[in-house]
Amino acid sequence: MTSLYWIACTLARAIFSANSGGIEVINPEKRIHSGGAIVAANHASYLDPAIVASAYRRELSFLARSTLFKGLGGWLYPKLNAFPLEREQADLSSMRSILRKLKNGNRVLMFPEGTRTTDGNLQPAKAGIGLLVAKSKVPVQPVRIFGAYESWPRGGTYRPHRIRVVIGDPVKFAEEDRKGKSREGYQRIADQLMKAIGDLTPEGSGSREIRRAR
Repeated sequence: MTSLYWIACTLARAIFSANSGGIEVINPEKRIHSGGAIVAANHASYLDPAIVASAYRRELSFLARSTLFKGLGGWLYPKLNAFPLEREQADLSSMRSILRKLKNGNRVLMFPEGTRTTDGNLQPAKAGIGLLVAKSKVPVQPVRIFGAYESWPRGGTYRPHRIRVVIGDPVKFAEEDRKGKSREGYQRIADQLMKAIGDLTPEGSGSREIRRAR
């Protein structure tokens, strides 16, 4: 395990605990903690990677835009399990990196919408995540974050708000889409995944856990 990763998670939980009572995880028993998996969450805030990472008990890897990997960021972000993505063009190198990590048993956090919402509502998913789901054939776990947009919206400032992370059951995709090689098939997978995220409610249906700093 990467010590700096867990130090960052502990610090994030401490901040959330001090300001809003901690991160409440709904359905914690559903978390995928072993083997390769895609953890797919909605994207509303800068806080999202830290929130989801803090909600899991095993390390997650995640993507960050390539411009962050300069200077100090070039040293820091890899230690936080981040790897670069070139968002302005098709980044085949990043795609290969993701597939390699999934094949090696890592859990990779991804945001199907691609960018943060500007109004707090869910956005359409990009076809790219459908391609990764089809190529990797790993379990895909939908996660929905509530309260992050209210806490730190795009273009806004930080203001404490209650945070809830709802964990869903892995999504089952049609075998013909998993095997398909068309953009339409990848988009169907992405749309189905986004619907699964959208179907998760703040109340959830299972047990609860409050992740606070230890």
